[in-house]
Amino acid sequence: MEQELPQGWAWTTLGDVADIGSGATPKTKVAEYWGDEVAWVTPDDLSRNKATKFIGSGRRSLSTLGYESCSARTFPSGSVVFSSRAPIGHIAITSGPVATNQGCKTAVPRPLIDSRFLYWLLKYVTPEIESRASGSTFKEISASGFAATQIPLPPLPEQHRIVEALEDHLSRLDAAELTLVSAARRAELLISRLVDHTVLGVATSTPISGAPASDLKGKHNRFDYQGLPSLPQGWSWKLAADLCKSINSGSTPKSEFMQQGQGEIPFLKVYNIDPAGRVDFTKNPTFVSRDTHYGQLKRSIALPGDVVTNIVGPPLGKSAVVPDSYPEWNTNQAIVSFRAGDSIHPSWLALCLRSPFIIRLLKSTAKATAGQFNIALSTCRELSLPVPPLRTQEVLLEELDAAILALEHANIAQRTSRSRSTTLRSALLRSAFNGRLVDQDPTDEPAGVALERTRNHQPAAPPRRRRKAAAK
Repeated sequence: MEQELPQGWAWTTLGDVADIGSGATPKTKVAEYWGDEVAWVTPDDLSRNKATKFIGSGRRSLSTLGYESCSARTFPSGSVVFSSRAPIGHIAITSGPVATNQGCKTAVPRPLIDSRFLYWLLKYVTPEIESRASGSTFKEISASGFAATQIPLPPLPEQHRIVEALEDHLSRLDAAELTLVSAARRAELLISRLVDHTVLGVATSTPISGAPASDLKGKHNRFDYQGLPSLPQGWSWKLAADLCKSINSGSTPKSEFMQQGQGEIPFLKVYNIDPAGRVDFTKNPTFVSRDTHYGQLKRSIALPGDVVTNIVGPPLGKSAVVPDSYPEWNTNQAIVSFRAGDSIHPSWLALCLRSPFIIRLLKSTAKATAGQFNIALSTCRELSLPVPPLRTQEVLLEELDAAILALEHANIAQRTSRSRSTTLRSALLRSAFNGRLVDQDPTDEPAGVALERTRNHQPAAPPRRRRKAAAK
């Protein structure tokens, strides 16, 4: 049932206030169909330009031949382009003439409606449009379905007032959200810096000693041990192999040996290691049987208190202490498990492996393929780690936890504010198109009168461009 509208408003359809058109795509393998004469916009262009409501051109442009071969029509500046295939609802106003592919529907506003008003109105009614999309391969709204979308139409002067008020409020929200995003990024950087300062002893008042790693020597000498920074007195650089009882990489059995959701032995994957330093086994948990655990995977058994880290990235540095929620665990081939010795606390070991400084050391030895880092198990064994006395480790861990907890509380407040901002944004759109954002002016010509006048003087539809034969 249609809601009651303010005085002077009228219910109508998109097809009554705008000319609706679809796009097309020329033959992609024929180079001469592509050129720089007609801008060509796709849903992907709309999604990549979602930060702004104006779009001038796509990644490619059509030549005159390509434009004619696919019976495309150009849409003038000020048209509103809508992605009509899943994901439905990316919208932009054209800042110049464009053609589109068949995944877009374009509304060319008639004098009844303002382009910017139509842009925001389409954002408001996107859920309704999406609910009427159909298709088995992908969801799509047809041109006729798009044109039939019911919309509330205020008088044109009121549309201008609504847009000015709406964009003023939304610009303030945008500025507030940018501030919140910036604060969140600064908090992340601060946490990284705190981790580094803690691990390298910068956060202590203990004097720095000299010759930090004069006695270090790995089997393969992958690292420049003499280039390591000096540490506070009483601290020392130690090879991970000397600090740990064992360092082992995981393995992955065939899919038929793994069960999803429940089973006997939990099987850790990289996505189960939270970047903040926790194991999150609620995310797509995988299990293996006891036979597989003690048989094929016996070399990658992990126990509570072991430290796991990923050796395939990006990102590297996802490290955590294995919890005691299960008596034994196993890990896949992208994870290395460290079992701490008596001179290093597991939490300190995990913190070191999350340190940006230590991650940079690992990256310096990594083999990179197609943007992916791969760390060798032997590299993990030769990795040098800063080790203070055990009591110092415990104190520094407590101090860092307190600082991170304070920052996490700030992040929670920031996320709450962003959630409220999203709610307020929706409320503003609802108020705008329910007639409650600005006052009505009784001197404005009612929308119904303008609609009737336009219907009585509707020009004939332009003839369709005939498809020309493709060039041989």
